[in-house]
Parts: sequence; C-alpha cells; structure tokens
Amino acid sequence: MDRPILSSPSNRYRPDIDGLRAIAVLLVMNFHAFPEAMPGGFIGVDIFFVISGFLITGIIARELDQQRFSLLAFYSRRIRRIFPALIVVLCATLVLGWMWMLPAAYAQLSADVFASAAFFSNIALLLQSGYFDIESARKPLLHLWSLGIEEQFYLFWPLILMLVARLRLSILVAASVIGVASFALNVALIGSNPVATFYLPFTRAWELLAGAALACSWNQISQTGAASNLRAGVGLLLIAVAAGFLDTQRAFPGWWAVLPVAGSALLLSAPAAWCCRTLLASRPLAWIGLISYPLYLWHWPLLVFFGLIKFGPLTLLERELILVLSFVLAWLTYRFIEIPFRFGRPSSLKIAGLCSGMAVIAAAGGIVVQGRGFDFRLPPEIRGLADVQTDASKWRVHECLLDLSQEMSFAKSCVDRDRHPLVFVWGDSTAGALMPGLRKAQETHTFGIAQFTSNSCIPALNADIKGTPNCRAINDQILALVREIRPDIVLLHGTWSQHLDNVAETVAALKKQTNARIVVLGAVPAWRRGLPSEVLRYFMLHHGLIPPRSSGAVLSNDDAIMRAKLVPLGAEFISASDALCNADGCLARIGDKASDISASDQVHLTEKGSVFLVQSIIDQVLDGRTPQSPNESQ
Repeated sequence: MDRPILSSPSNRYRPDIDGLRAIAVLLVMNFHAFPEAMPGGFIGVDIFFVISGFLITGIIARELDQQRFSLLAFYSRRIRRIFPALIVVLCATLVLGWMWMLPAAYAQLSADVFASAAFFSNIALLLQSGYFDIESARKPLLHLWSLGIEEQFYLFWPLILMLVARLRLSILVAASVIGVASFALNVALIGSNPVATFYLPFTRAWELLAGAALACSWNQISQTGAASNLRAGVGLLLIAVAAGFLDTQRAFPGWWAVLPVAGSALLLSAPAAWCCRTLLASRPLAWIGLISYPLYLWHWPLLVFFGLIKFGPLTLLERELILVLSFVLAWLTYRFIEIPFRFGRPSSLKIAGLCSGMAVIAAAGGIVVQGRGFDFRLPPEIRGLADVQTDASKWRVHECLLDLSQEMSFAKSCVDRDRHPLVFVWGDSTAGALMPGLRKAQETHTFGIAQFTSNSCIPALNADIKGTPNCRAINDQILALVREIRPDIVLLHGTWSQHLDNVAETVAALKKQTNARIVVLGAVPAWRRGLPSEVLRYFMLHHGLIPPRSSGAVLSNDDAIMRAKLVPLGAEFISASDALCNADGCLARIGDKASDISASDQVHLTEKGSVFLVQSIIDQVLDGRTPQSPNESQ
C-alpha cells in the first residue's frame, strides 16, 4: 500500500493516518496479550479495514479520473506491500512449528501456511469447525484471517471501479449500494451463523466500503476547525466505547461493528482536528503506524509459540517482553525487508521473486500436510503421540454428538432400548468423550445408555452459548426427550465455567418433570495447552516421558460452587477432578508409553482416560455408592 494520502484534491502524506493505524494495532496486540484488560481490542482489525478502503479507493479513483489506472500496476503495488513481510513471518512460523509442534498440530499449521500464502486463511479457518483437527486451539496464524478478507476484496473492487468508471456512474453510489447490501447480510446472518459472518468477505466488505465511500465524498466534507473537532471527538469516543464495552461474548460484527467503523471514518474525515494533528500525528504513534503491518504479523505467532515452549502459562512480564520483541522484529522487518521491496523503482524481477517466494512457501506447507506433519522429527520415545486420535465412531459424532451448525436431530440409535437402569447422558463434547468408558463399563455392570450430546453446548436451559446459536433450542429438545424416554438416571456433564444458574434451571426442571436421579459430573481437569503438547514439552526439557501424574493441568474452581448450588435442588454431584487427580498431580498417562496419555487435547479424554474415569465413578452413578479410588497401577 502507498503512503497515506488524501483522496482528493491532495495526495500529501498524512501522519495522523499512521497514528490511527498505531491505535488499531495496539488494540489488537493488547487484546491478544492481555484479554482481561482489553476485552474489545479486536476492533483494531475493523479500523484497519476502514483505513485500507479509504486509502486504496482514493488512489484508484484518482488514477481512474486521470485515466492512468493500471490493474497490473495496482496488483504490483499490493504484492510489494504485502508479500515481503508475510513471507518472512510464514517462514519463521514453519521453522518454529518444526521444532515445537506435534505432527497433527504441525500439519494443521502447514495447512494454515498454505491458506495464508494463497490469501484464503479466513475461509480455511471457517472450515476448521471440528474438535479434532488440532491438539491445541491456539493457532499461530489465526490472525491472518483479516489479511485474507482484505486481499479477496481487492481482487474484485478495482474491477468494479473500472466498470463503474467506464459506464460513467458514481463510485460513491456504487460503494454505498454494495456496502449497504454487505451490512444487511452481516446483520441478517450474525444470529444464525456468527462464525461465517465473522470470516466471510461478503459480510465484512461494508467496513472497507465505508472507507471507500468516505474517499469518494471527500470534497463534500467540511474541513472547518469546529466541524473537524466535533467529528474527531465523536470518532475517538466511539472507538473507546467499542474497545472498553465490547468483548468476545458479543455477536460480532453485527450491529456492534458500527461503533469502530463509524469512529474510524469520522477520524479519517477530520485531518484538521486538534486530536488528529497533535495526538494521532505525534512522532511515537506515527512511527508505530509505519511498522504496524509487520507488528501485526509478528506479535501473535510469538505469543503462541512462547506459550507452547514455556512449561506453564505466560506471566504478565513475559507477555510484555514478547510484545517488546514484536516491536524489535517489526522494525527490523520494516527496515531491511519492506523498504527495499516497497520503495524505489518497481522491478519485474522484484515482483517475480516475491511471487516465486510465496509459491515456495505455499508448496512447503502443502508438502508438510501431505507428510502428515513429518513425525520423523520426533524422538522415538514420544512418536506414539502421533497415533493418539479421537475415534469419532465411539463418540457417535453426527449421530448422538451433534455439530449444531449442521444437525439438529438425533438418531434413533442414541437410546439402548429395553435396558435398565437407563443412563441418559446430556452434555457437550466432553460428555461424548465418556462414551468409550461407559461402553466398557457395560461389560461388568448392567445398564443402558441414552446419549444426547452436542458440541460446545452444556446442559444449561435458557442459556445463549456464544458461538453455538442453536444450543438453547437443542437443550429444550433434549428436555422433551427426557420426559418422553423416562430414564432412570440423567448424567449431566460439560466444561462448566459459566451459565451455572442455567444449569441449576436444568436440574430444577428435571426434578420437577421426571422421576430420574440426577447426577452432575464436574469438569475434567484442563491441560493448559493440550496434554500431547505437555508431553512433548516435558520431553524437550527433561529428556524423558512425563510422569503418570503431572501438575500441568488446571483444576476447575467450580466444583464447590456447583455442589453448593445443585445438591440442594436434588442433584448428586461427582467431582471428575477428585477421580483423576491427587496430591501428586492429575492423571497424565495410563501406561508406559506416550500413546497411553489420558487426554487427546485440553479437555477431551482419550479412550483409556475415559475408561479410567468411568471405572472410578460408575458405582456412584448407578446407585449412589461412594466412588472407588483411582487405581494408581493402571
């Protein structure tokens, strides 16, 4: 992208736009590093979108007006702007993944590298909706979804502008009509499909088009001091409100995105305002804005990889030092990588070299994916981790464990007919992970199983679960099935951390509407970055297998709260943490090999882990007897 300019009539450099870029990147970085302190910092991406639409549309519109616009020159500028720093970061990410990731995670990272190099990272992330694609939810290239949206937009927007200019139509009208349609689609889909709304370019285009419309209406905007100050003041207020008020629980973008988009447009429209001339145009902010692109690229992979490498969560000081390192790498990238490619006379050799480099990166990602993460990188002692996978058939995925974005009805096979007592399992995917253990327990105990589980949907009546818009409906449906099936025991299990009052509603409804015993199983311990990663990290540090018991898991703080809240309502509470953990730590493996680990990721039990837990609690589930002590020899 060229240096920031006014769309018309001037093309002079505006340091306040670099200052606004600095605000945007600082918001995102603080959201990633300190999410509790900056819950709405993700709006920095929306600010970037508006800036990009404003600047690039202004450039194209001016060149079209002067009849000197070249599509080839436009894409050449985009390549020189985007490719150099991105190639460096993708290379570094592949190297770090080679050193510190397990095969499944490294294969997924390499697929993300391929998608990022091809600029459809947002689509790839949209398609990664399952639980089993990677052992850790932390993806080093997660932040590149925004780059995918921006580049997809610029594949088509210049072509539309060329057509509008040839037909002698108004660019402002075109930007407004398409922008309104995109915004309407965003609002229409945010309730039913929030993930797609977040990632698709069609539902994000209006943010870039807001900047485009501003660029095309520049001559009609008053630049008097009072009007500029008012617009800039309101713009800063909107961005501040969005950053402080919004959080990940909001349905975003939707209507909420109007706050940062409008705020950004107002600030861009007021270069004469005091806060733009003095605050945003200040040297520190303008300097951060100049390196904002490589800074955005570097900070998130560094946070993720340092989290993978360190044995334990990152401290506040460590996160601060990682951000400092991000600034250092961003400046070095800007000074020695970006400047030589971006500025000076454009060269076909430069463009060919950058395109070839990006193609090589994409090919490398594809090769690693085909090689399934190259497990030969790992020492033989822990190579068995590559074979630890979830057997979806035993969880009955898409049958009795639903993905609510795809299915809303259970199969008839989810109930063992004519077997008593009948245990009705209701919960999220961690409840689905109990199935191998429950099936094994049927070999020594007489009971039937009715499984009604759904991804990311805990049994909490009347609760709206973020990212799972159909959870409330499926829970209502399951409650009706409980009344119809009339089980002897209802076993509730999930990743309890919120909506505990709604869980209490579930217990109260079950007590009132059924004669079943209600057993609530507390959350399993959560391995900070996935148990396979803990095993790999332990081996790298200690050159041996992780002990059978490890302190690398986080115990739930909700057991006591849930017991106090639910037992008076008539439920029986069993602590999974008590069954899986003792003074020496939580159960990490149930055997002598790395493949004998108890969890396949952060919270989902392996088959051996499931069998161990169910064996420990099955007597209490079936008849209320005190659970047996976990067998240390297993």
